[in-house]
Amino acid sequence: MNWIEALILGIVQGLTEFLPVSSSGHLEISKALLDVAATESLNFSVAVHGATVLSTLVVFRKDIIEIFGGFFKFQWNDETKYISKILLSMVPVAIVGVFLKDWVKSFFGEGNVMFVGFMLLITAFLLGLTHFVKAKAREIKFSDAFVIGVAQAFAVLPGISRSGSTIATGLLLGNKKEAVTRFSFLMVLIPILGENLLDILSGGMTENSQIGVLPLGIGFMAAFISGLFACSWMLKIVKNGKLIYFAIYCLIIGVLAIALA
Repeated sequence: MNWIEALILGIVQGLTEFLPVSSSGHLEISKALLDVAATESLNFSVAVHGATVLSTLVVFRKDIIEIFGGFFKFQWNDETKYISKILLSMVPVAIVGVFLKDWVKSFFGEGNVMFVGFMLLITAFLLGLTHFVKAKAREIKFSDAFVIGVAQAFAVLPGISRSGSTIATGLLLGNKKEAVTRFSFLMVLIPILGENLLDILSGGMTENSQIGVLPLGIGFMAAFISGLFACSWMLKIVKNGKLIYFAIYCLIIGVLAIALA
């Protein structure tokens, strides 16, 4: 992978991580179009996902400070409940990470464009359902947090949008738009940062990889900067209730991916 390919893939990751169109799916399609080696795929994906997590930290910095400020009062207050819901939402994806990691890896790399296309059709279906849901004002319950976490676990598959599936699930459960969007973006912080840390400690980011330091760094920064813009944009999009356009987009891209695979 050269630095131009890393720049393109980093921008693709940053823009699509927060938009409900599946960043992993778009990365896999982009890698196929650029003919990026399969051995480089997963390591690069982990790195640029880490970059978009950092952009989430920047955008939601005030919320994060407020949440942890309340948490460290060591009381059963709203902030402590919120963190507990975040932790509960992580259980399904943690189970997938521990017991199904090798199986998930098999969906990344060469020859999976058709699979990505079918998963994009599922994303389109979920987003389309939200168009028929009337806006409600229910706060996220513990049971909601777990169900949203299950949706996130399915989103480890390339083509299933993490933000799309979790936000759509929350809306279908009757949660407030702003609340479920905020929850969707914050719930992913610990799993992805943990994945990055484990890969660094185990040497997985460099072992058997042909990616140089420069392309990896460029991809990381491109994903971080573009992620800042996409995250802020997505908050406005959900508030205005325009997810149906992304459903149409995923439908088109999914059909094209299947047809051209």
